[in-house]
Amino acid sequence: MNTGSLVILHLVQPTEKFWGVLLRLAGEGVTVRGINLSSFDDWARAVARSEPSLDLATMFVPLFRVERIFVDEQVGEVESYGQRFHRMVGVSVERHLELQKGLGGDETGLVS
Repeated sequence: MNTGSLVILHLVQPTEKFWGVLLRLAGEGVTVRGINLSSFDDWARAVARSEPSLDLATMFVPLFRVERIFVDEQVGEVESYGQRFHRMVGVSVERHLELQKGLGGDETGLVS
C-alpha cells in the first residue's frame, strides 16, 4: 500500500467506511482524500453528468479509529470502486483528479 493507492478505510467509533486516495499512512493515523462509501455512487453519477455535488474531502483519521485498510482492487468478478468510477464516468479516478488539479486545485487535487 503506497501513497497514491486507492483504498477503502473501515473505521470504528463511530463505524464508517470511506473510499479514497491514500495521501499518508503514519503511526499517528491516516490521511486520505476520499468520500463516505455510501455516497460514492451518487458522487460518480454527478461527476458523469458534470453536475455540482459533494466532492472528495481531504481528512486525517487517528489510528485508533482505523480497523482495516484495503487496497481498492478487483476481487474475482467483483469490480473495484475505481473500476466502477471508470465505467460510470468514462475516465479513471486518477485522470479525474488530475483534471481537477488542472482547473486550479493544489497538489491534493482540491479545486479552489
